[in-house]
Amino acid sequence: MKSSNIGGQAVLEGIMMKNRDHYAVAVRKPDGEIFVQTEEFHSVTGRYKKLTTIPFVRGVFNFIDSMVLGIKTLTFSASFYEEEEEKNFSEAEQKKKEKQESLLMAGTVAFSIVAAVAIFMVLPYFLSSLMKPIVPSYHLRTVIEGFVRIGIFIVYILLISRMEDIQRTFMYHGAEHKCINCIEHGLPLTVENVRNSSRQHKRCGTSFLFFVLAISIILLLLIRVESPLMRVVVRIVLLPVIAGVSYEVLKLAGNSDNPVVNLLSKPGMAIQKMTTSEPDDGMIEVAIQAVEAVFDWRAYERDNFHTS
Repeated sequence: MKSSNIGGQAVLEGIMMKNRDHYAVAVRKPDGEIFVQTEEFHSVTGRYKKLTTIPFVRGVFNFIDSMVLGIKTLTFSASFYEEEEEKNFSEAEQKKKEKQESLLMAGTVAFSIVAAVAIFMVLPYFLSSLMKPIVPSYHLRTVIEGFVRIGIFIVYILLISRMEDIQRTFMYHGAEHKCINCIEHGLPLTVENVRNSSRQHKRCGTSFLFFVLAISIILLLLIRVESPLMRVVVRIVLLPVIAGVSYEVLKLAGNSDNPVVNLLSKPGMAIQKMTTSEPDDGMIEVAIQAVEAVFDWRAYERDNFHTS
């Protein structure tokens, strides 16, 4: 398999695909038409874009970029289901609404980060601390804390997967992976070929989050402090380091078929079975249009698989 630079995510009734400095959002509108919009991508690092290329540093900024772009494109896709209410807006009202949406997006990103830290880093520590009377070993409690963290993550996915909108989003997530796998295996990007491709991919954000949870166990075993307050602080301060290491592991996994690397990827790939579902052909059509808006798969196939 030849790794490509393309990646993406599912949005509301659609797909976002990103390739280098451009991204496209393809959405199936309520009337059945597929709308595609292509935009230039701007990193949160601004003119310090080099930060997104430095090993073990780039992971943090790429993760923030992904969150910002993800929420932005989700908001954009949702707008197609609000159009009827907005038709009578004046230009001034529209600009005011766009400003409000920008502030809301910034607030959503900040809240998401705080909530994630509280639920997946701080809460497992307090839960594992309750076991101190029966598990006196700090190292054993740290391992238990790690498994509690992974357990919370899995339960969270299972709970949200019961929502109808999320079920459809997971289907589009599957379509996104199938398209990328189809391209990276040198197959023409057709509905049939995409349908027959795997819905799991080693570079998926789900796998990245699993690596974050797993690597946190290792790093927290290596760094021990006595104060309960400092233990909480350490878990928060270490997050950028954990994210940086996890990103490098994910990048290695996406570019290697080494048996050891494949073994490390298996847990994340297994969790992807919960975050992706088999899409219908209409969803695959949306995904294909998103890909073709930012990625020349024919040239990629010709350059990497020597086809005529």
